[in-house]
Amino acid sequence: MITALAPAQSRIRGLFPGFIVSVLVAATAQFLSEHYGAPAMLLALLLGLSLNFLAEDGTRTAAGIAVTSRTVLRLGVALLGARVSVEMLGDLGAGLIALVAGGVGATILFGLLLARVFGRGWRFGLLTGGSVAICGASAAMAIAAILPKHEKSERDLVFTVLSVTVLSTVAMVVYPMLSSALGLTPLEGGVFIGGTIHDVAQVVGAGFSVGQETGETATLVKLIRVSMLAPVVLGASLLIRASGAAAVDGKRPPLLPGFVLGFIALAAINSLGLIPPVVSEAAGALSRWALLISIAAVGIKTSLARMLDVGPAAIAMIVAETVFIGAFVLLGLHMMG
Repeated sequence: MITALAPAQSRIRGLFPGFIVSVLVAATAQFLSEHYGAPAMLLALLLGLSLNFLAEDGTRTAAGIAVTSRTVLRLGVALLGARVSVEMLGDLGAGLIALVAGGVGATILFGLLLARVFGRGWRFGLLTGGSVAICGASAAMAIAAILPKHEKSERDLVFTVLSVTVLSTVAMVVYPMLSSALGLTPLEGGVFIGGTIHDVAQVVGAGFSVGQETGETATLVKLIRVSMLAPVVLGASLLIRASGAAAVDGKRPPLLPGFVLGFIALAAINSLGLIPPVVSEAAGALSRWALLISIAAVGIKTSLARMLDVGPAAIAMIVAETVFIGAFVLLGLHMMG
């Protein structure tokens, strides 16, 4: 029995150095974020990019970093489900739910359209459009898991995560001022901020900087966008399989990754009221740390030189998608009176 377990133990020991490096980068990013105010996700990615040499073939850390970038990510996305429930939908009302859902769908379609215009390929359009529409970095990583792989998959993912994090930070500062300038009510301001900013942390920061009601509404709207992660991933996966798209190695992408099923299961359990608030908060905190560690590992795996060759068209795309969802939500609020 001990002899049979030896290979597994040896493999785990081999992964440990890379995992610890990713944790240390994430912890450093969190420390810097708390002391200097910059987004932890952005810092983890930038610090990771500077340590790319640790992911080179032959290093002791390469295997652990590769596994951490995949496995810990999946745990983080799955745990997001513990903060989502059906009850949230009733708190917002049918009209505003339709506006938020319409913004998500329209932004993804807009991303696919821009990809055709700029000649970037549908994968890149879905990746950037989905990340802007739903929940930033976590959506980008979840969507990347079901996309057929190609030689630039890793580069496109890191570029998308970096871009949505930077744009979220800019929006966190600008959107509360814009909400005030447009004379939006606390409810409207919350819908605007929660329906447009990419990452949850930045939504909370921007919303509560305006006021308590705006912050609570923004957080609720943002979590509704997060709840759309599973149906979007499932729908995209079905369309990809129906189109016959395949990965470079000939393998088909999964219909629905296990971590998305975990997200759905936790959301269903939470909707039944079986997850106590303290456990839901703990799951949210653990999810955030898992995503921070995994994005640090993704950064370490990625060559900065390769990422910079993504080109100005890609930057224009993701900025245009961000402007589009903002304009969509503002127009919807105006039409609803």
